[in-house]
Formats: sequence, structure tokens, C-alpha cells
Amino acid sequence: QVQLVESGGGLVQAGDSLRLSCAASGRTIRSYSMGWFRQAPGKEREFVAAITWGGSNTVYADSVKGRFTISRDNAKNTVYLQMNSLKPEDTAVYYCASHRESYKVAGGKTYEYGYWGQGTQVTVSP
Repeated sequence: QVQLVESGGGLVQAGDSLRLSCAASGRTIRSYSMGWFRQAPGKEREFVAAITWGGSNTVYADSVKGRFTISRDNAKNTVYLQMNSLKPEDTAVYYCASHRESYKVAGGKTYEYGYWGQGTQVTVSP
């Protein structure tokens, strides 16, 4: 069983940057694809980005492509989401998730992920 804890959220202005971290404990995540999702008030949880176990492949939602970068440090058992050029529409709770199965390429479907963090709030003011 893996525990995921997100950090790094906060209140920023449009155009600013934030770096989210997701620290895993309980087991290594080096064999698992990892993803970031977000959920705004009154909306469904949506996919943001995913990265394969070794970090060689990444995929992004169209809404964040070119602005956000997902990365990982398997030695630290941690996944990151660098968010640049933030917009008010990026305001949401951001969740980190671990794929259900090892060595499986992750996509944008929530059912692919078996473990979730508690989320960190990101608020972007105009």
C-alpha cells in the first residue's frame, strides 16, 4: 500500500509559477506510472498529466500543454508538477495518483489509478 502526500499549492497571481510535489511512502513508486489530476468546485475531476515509471514518456491535457511539466525522482520516491504561466482557470485542488499496476502506461482515466493523495489547493487570482 502506498501513501501519497501532495504539497506546494497556494495562492498566486495569473502568470506566476508553482511547483507541486507528491511524496510517496509505504512502497516504492519506481515501477509505477504516476499522474496528476485536478478538481475545481462543481466540476468533475480531470486529468492533468502523467508520466511512465522511468520518466521517459509523459502525456498532458491540452489545457496545460506547454505550461505544465511533470517529472519524477525515483530515488526520492517523489513526483513533481511544475506549473508555469498559471491562469485563473487552473484554480482547483490538485491530486497525485499512482497507477494500479506496475509497468503500465498511464493515461487520463481515473479508474487506471489505484492510490490517491489528499490533494493540495491551487488558487490563481486574475
